[in-house]
Amino acid sequence: MLLFTPLLPAAGMGISEYSEQGRGMGEGIGAGRYFCVALPLSTEVVMTAVTKQQSAHVNPKLLVALLTLGVFGIINTEMGVVGIIPQIAETFNVSVPDAGWTVSVFALMVAISAPIMPLLCSGFNRKLVMVVALGVFTLSNIVSTITNSFAVLLVARAIPAILHPVYVSLAFTVAAKSVAPENSAKAISMVFVGVSAGMVLGVPVSSFIVTHSAVAYAMAGFGIVNALVMLLTVFLLPSMPVQERMTYGEQLRVLKRPVVWFSVLAFTLVNGAMFGFFSFMSDFLHEVSNWSFDVVAAILLGYSLTNIVGNVLVGRYFMQHKRFFIASMSVVLMALYVALYLFGESSYTAVALIMVIGLAAGGSSIVGQYMISSSAPEAPDFANGLFLTAANAGTMVGTALCGLFITYMGTAASLFGTLLFLAGSLFFIAARLCSTRSGRTINDDSVSPQVQMA
Repeated sequence: MLLFTPLLPAAGMGISEYSEQGRGMGEGIGAGRYFCVALPLSTEVVMTAVTKQQSAHVNPKLLVALLTLGVFGIINTEMGVVGIIPQIAETFNVSVPDAGWTVSVFALMVAISAPIMPLLCSGFNRKLVMVVALGVFTLSNIVSTITNSFAVLLVARAIPAILHPVYVSLAFTVAAKSVAPENSAKAISMVFVGVSAGMVLGVPVSSFIVTHSAVAYAMAGFGIVNALVMLLTVFLLPSMPVQERMTYGEQLRVLKRPVVWFSVLAFTLVNGAMFGFFSFMSDFLHEVSNWSFDVVAAILLGYSLTNIVGNVLVGRYFMQHKRFFIASMSVVLMALYVALYLFGESSYTAVALIMVIGLAAGGSSIVGQYMISSSAPEAPDFANGLFLTAANAGTMVGTALCGLFITYMGTAASLFGTLLFLAGSLFFIAARLCSTRSGRTINDDSVSPQVQMA
């Protein structure tokens, strides 16, 4: 029987590759052509055609903007409580260290669930998964707003954290597939803007709200942002079913590739170096560079803003110079941190170096995400889960190592831990580059031949 249907992607083809077929008739997901095929009109075929026809109306820029806002809301929920720990302690009548568990329990659950939950949810409709994740975040923030029990508050923080890596990994995957392959880094960099903005704005905004009202209003603010994004997702995005479902075993099989481990270990060390020092940056600026804490707060804000600029700049040029960015990432960071150690006592020089480090750190996140995701392109959700695992593991271990150097050698020695991690990352980056020559495709029959690695 004849069926007139939009030009559909082949099995395993991403949205970006589908858009390539329609080039000349439009851009992005909106591009498509009709053709006539002879096949049985099964329900599955008709539903696939209808789904694709609905997807054809999605504006890639709108999609990426919505994903960025969604990631912002989730990171805002995670990081926003950092600035109101004393007020949480006072409100719930607990000690400040106990109140700190509102941050720790969230981070712990993210670290545990990051390699597992994206894999378990990889076969479900992506729109449905994102709506459920945002709904859980919204409900948990409502509970946090109305509860008077600290134990309930901790549970309300822990539950949404389980779905944190699911939404964020999906955001990376969907953003990358919503545009042409050469623009994927730009799309992902915009999602990283949501991450950075959540870290930049979450703390000062929640602190301002609590200072002029109460903790409950800050929690309500987190919930409003999540609820808004959830509603926009429901009404603006079409269904996004997974076109070719992989079994869990097939996805886990990517762990047999050395390049996956080289990429994961390289970024674990790089992120550990960056966030290990970042955890003690305020102490370094106060003790070594002799800035007051009021000025330190402004410097940290500037660092976060330059981080966003780094996301955008590297995202714009990364795909044209992949190997250069991968090879130079740790080298550039090492040079900057060495310079900070040598000239950190000069107050204004230290500020200038911190701003440049912010730029490099923002770009490094783009590089790290690409290294890991491109090493397992046929399992993007699982690969992005590995990226989040590497980021969180690096942060925890890097902070502990830099803290040890401070304990035994003083504040400035925190940079020794950073430099040690970066030196270790050079080995794994070199191993990755040697195992994947420029333009070489992955030797795996399940991967599209259009997917290339650097």
